[in-house]
Amino acid sequence: MKRENEILEPEGKLGVLLPGLGAVATTFLAGVDLVRRGEGEPIGSLTQMGTIRLGKRTEKRVPSIKDFAPLADLQDLVFAGWDIFEEDCYESARKAEVLERDSLQKVKPFLEEIKPMPAVFDPAYVRNLKGPNVKKGSSKAELAEMLMDDIRSFRSQTGAKRCIMVWCASTEVFLKRQKVHDDLAEFERGLAQSDPAISPSMIYAYAALKSGIPFANGAPNLSVQIPALLQLADETETPVAGSDFKTGQTLMKTIIAPGLKARLLGLKGWFSTNILGNRDGMVLDDPDSFRTKEESKLSVLDQILQPEMYPQLYKDYYHKVRINYYPPRGDSKEGWDNLDIFGWLGYPMQIKIDFLCRDSILAAPIVLDLALFLDLAKRAEMKGIQEWLSFYFKSPMCAPGLYAENDLFIQLAKLKNTLRYLMGEDLITHLGIEYYDY
Repeated sequence: MKRENEILEPEGKLGVLLPGLGAVATTFLAGVDLVRRGEGEPIGSLTQMGTIRLGKRTEKRVPSIKDFAPLADLQDLVFAGWDIFEEDCYESARKAEVLERDSLQKVKPFLEEIKPMPAVFDPAYVRNLKGPNVKKGSSKAELAEMLMDDIRSFRSQTGAKRCIMVWCASTEVFLKRQKVHDDLAEFERGLAQSDPAISPSMIYAYAALKSGIPFANGAPNLSVQIPALLQLADETETPVAGSDFKTGQTLMKTIIAPGLKARLLGLKGWFSTNILGNRDGMVLDDPDSFRTKEESKLSVLDQILQPEMYPQLYKDYYHKVRINYYPPRGDSKEGWDNLDIFGWLGYPMQIKIDFLCRDSILAAPIVLDLALFLDLAKRAEMKGIQEWLSFYFKSPMCAPGLYAENDLFIQLAKLKNTLRYLMGEDLITHLGIEYYDY
């Protein structure tokens, strides 16, 4: 399988635009600068530390991904973002208390230079946050124009040749798809009329896509996945990806559930609870924002285990997810899971997991990889949904009529095969029959 289109080289600066400059974004920014200075390792980043096998195992061709694919260099990244709070990224990172003081001091001048632009924000969509650094406009269409003006100014000031946008802001309240989401003309009328079904995250996605900028949705919000914005992505030939960064507890589920299914071990129930104390935890303390997150977290197991195909093993299993705001824990989230499983002849067993993780530490390399891979996709003329990036999301986007693939290992194989396809290498099926005389 060979591609016809050439991939443009990553010439010049790549602008990384971040709605939301809280714990995730500032941890990402500080980390990138530390890596660029040779004072940190990009652990968790596939683009920076991953390798990819090419050809047969006997060929022993295993380059690093960053040497294999034409990705932007970290030295060429420039940054900007929006937030409802006015403090610069150093102050934001200091308050988030993710990184140690010594690490922050090394990148203090860099972080202090990144000051948030006024955000598009409405407390009706994120009820537990209030801040002064907010745009005022007569309509949502005007707010979208303000964002596009910000983007143009940023490109002019930094000389960025290309840009991408990654949503790092809070989880919005649960929204169902409505008529205004069904096509682009209807959506643009809704912007002009400030339709309440159009959330701030949709306005950011619209501004990005209208500007030809790839957009990734790092939260479970109904956003870029609506038909109207997918139509815009198609018209502007722009890649999109989402939704909801796969970190913490759901990351563990997408590792463990495929193992249970592979071994055909049954599941009676999976109980999950979390405690976290960062801004994300405060936002999710609102029931409507939690409902958005709950929908994302609950869908993963059904899509991996496929109970309709394996009713003896997974029909009617009980799945419960809870998130509790506990301020003393800060960004150091604890995810606790209890699994009641069964094996041969139905005999019961249990698995217990206590994952003491750092949400922003797990999310930061995802932001970096999405920025670099979406830029690659844009230069490769890959428009619309980038299912090959489902590896990074709890609720992966896919084409209508398909089920989302949530198995982490299948997702990784899909990602690497996409890179092989883009670079004109043979896809790898792992059949291996060519090594044996059958």
